Amino acid sequence: MPQYNDVPNPEPQNENEILVNVKAVAIKHFDKGVASGTHYASSGQRGGGKVIGGDGVCLMANGSRVYAIGVSGMLAEQATIEKGRYVEVPDGVDDATAAALPNAVFGAAMGLKFKANISPGDVVLINGATGFTGRVAVQIARYYGASRIIVTGRNKQSLVDLLDLGADEGVSILLSDDEFLTTIRNLHHATPINIVIDYLWGRTAELIFTAFKGDGGFTNRTRYISIGSMAGDLINLSAACLRSTDIQLTGSGLGSWSREQIAELFSSILPEMFALAAEGKLVVETMQVPITDISSLWNLDIPGGKRLVVTL
Repeated sequence: MPQYNDVPNPEPQNENEILVNVKAVAIKHFDKGVASGTHYASSGQRGGGKVIGGDGVCLMANGSRVYAIGVSGMLAEQATIEKGRYVEVPDGVDDATAAALPNAVFGAAMGLKFKANISPGDVVLINGATGFTGRVAVQIARYYGASRIIVTGRNKQSLVDLLDLGADEGVSILLSDDEFLTTIRNLHHATPINIVIDYLWGRTAELIFTAFKGDGGFTNRTRYISIGSMAGDLINLSAACLRSTDIQLTGSGLGSWSREQIAELFSSILPEMFALAAEGKLVVETMQVPITDISSLWNLDIPGGKRLVVTL
């Protein structure tokens, strides 16, 4: 459990690092996984008294407000960042939104743009869309030109809310396996699904693959992008599903992107998404808490697809 405490001030270690004053940090599943040693990026390491937080909104020495990836832990009054690994935040975007939005953009925009090669008119299924990142994915898919967006999730009201954000149809994952399988299969037959963005994996992924399974005839080409595994890290996948369908399975996450794609993320994708947020065309909800309360709020269950943001 994180503790609010005094720590030594970070110092730039070379000419490519900059000292900044931190304003806001979003607490994500990634941060909790790294802190507990359960995320693959943590290499299984636990504890050690490190400052947590991988990214956030901060002030540069010249007063510029930027979103940045931290070299040191970001959940502190000061942190160090790398030159060129930050994006200026427009005036129309508040600190909490600017801190919360990028992580959701990473998986969704990078997945849709680089892994799925989304084109205007594509039909997109977002598996597990009722959380914060899924809600952002719905809006980005619509912005990128999806003609139809199907969403799945557990919370009935959140599925309804997603219709206002651009989704066309919601499917509950609380249906029985047979009902869920039949529903996805019928939707796929009616309007063939070109792209799957999957935040859940687990049993729902097994059912979606089964729904796409062909019978030896020509099939629609589908790009299946794994972004999260909230429903389980492992699945049973029949080889027949891969051989009987024109399906491409890949992932969107740390380690799956090229240097050129990361450069484009910072140079154009994030600035574009911040501009949409400033114009009110990309909407997110946050719950803001002060850093002094971090230990008591670390495991807080944030409702309604909101993101917990720590302010300093």
